Amino acid sequence: MADEQTSQSEYNRSRVMRFLYGNGVSSRAQIAKALGLTPAAITKITAKLIEEGLIAETGEIEGARNRRSIGLRIDPERFHVIGVKFARSLIQVGLFDLAGDAQQIWVDITTDHPSIDDAIASLKARIDRIMARFGTVVAIGMAVPGPYLRDDGHTAVVSSMQQWRDVDFPAEFADAFDVPVFIEQDARTGALAQQLFGDDGAQDDLAYYLIGEGVGLGVIERGHTIDGARGTATEIGHVSIDVNGRRCDCGNHGCLERYCSAVAIHEALDATLDEDGGIVADSDRMTHIEACEALFALAAHGDARALELVRHVGTYVGYGLVTIINAFNPRRIIIGDIVAHAGVPLLDAAMHVVENRVLPELAATTTVTLSDLPTDAAVTGAAAVAITAFLDQPSRFADVARRRRGD
Repeated sequence: MADEQTSQSEYNRSRVMRFLYGNGVSSRAQIAKALGLTPAAITKITAKLIEEGLIAETGEIEGARNRRSIGLRIDPERFHVIGVKFARSLIQVGLFDLAGDAQQIWVDITTDHPSIDDAIASLKARIDRIMARFGTVVAIGMAVPGPYLRDDGHTAVVSSMQQWRDVDFPAEFADAFDVPVFIEQDARTGALAQQLFGDDGAQDDLAYYLIGEGVGLGVIERGHTIDGARGTATEIGHVSIDVNGRRCDCGNHGCLERYCSAVAIHEALDATLDEDGGIVADSDRMTHIEACEALFALAAHGDARALELVRHVGTYVGYGLVTIINAFNPRRIIIGDIVAHAGVPLLDAAMHVVENRVLPELAATTTVTLSDLPTDAAVTGAAAVAITAFLDQPSRFADVARRRRGD
């Protein structure tokens, strides 16, 4: 019975935390009304949260019938989380406050290290330095390439960089630091970032279409991510758009990511180098990101060949949109990561495919936009995974904060 009471108390603390996170400064009366709890219960819950330093009083605010009430809020700068994004050629690390605002971003180029083990050792050392500098860090979130086998702890396939398949992420990181570590598939973290931080008007029903060095999808339906039995649901990058098409490292043919990922774009650019110097000179000496950004810059300045390639890629992005709309029927699709930087020409080409290949009733009720998050949605999403855990388990993180302060 005691465990049930503790669980219910923690659930109600989480509800209060989530309400304040989503609504900002609120009175105890407003919280009680919104959550259907008694004023006495809210007084007890908020007293505990204040004692633990998770929320604070803000002074008087205007309440119902012009009565003055004491406001409560979560201070987004009191605690911090670290977000980590693993990609094929780089690892991004960010320090975030609870509002999802990046305080600082660091980038490690994995090819600068002799092996994956060296890259992981370098990452651990960087996180240790960040945590030594910022005693307010209470959690770490990690975004890893999909398909991520959650129960096994590793990625099933990482096209063009198979060494990552050998990394057991929980074994490497779960107990490596003195704060909890949470690991999730990268596109799914992007969807969580859009849900938690994005101003999209459809936060409980959206799809995040990640088009970077790989292609992935995270879908939130009725407020929850679609995960699948082993955590690999919505793995759109390995949906075949041409059964006789290009061979993929996953064993399939014609996978979507073989046609519109940053890797595929880089391959297309390198193939033009014998044609009067190519679309992007020296593309074969660039990273995937550098090659794509150079292409997109040329397209933005009206270079005809660059625009043609961007629109060609956009057509394949559109084929992916058709699958997403028909399979999941989300209210909103947000395109993010490297390839989204191509901007309007890519989006226009993709939407032309949607208009011609999707039932008008479905197309008319699906909004497709480019991500407006100020930093990479996957690394921001890794932070969102950690922040979500913080809101769901406030007492656990109060203990973490006390331990880190040495109380």
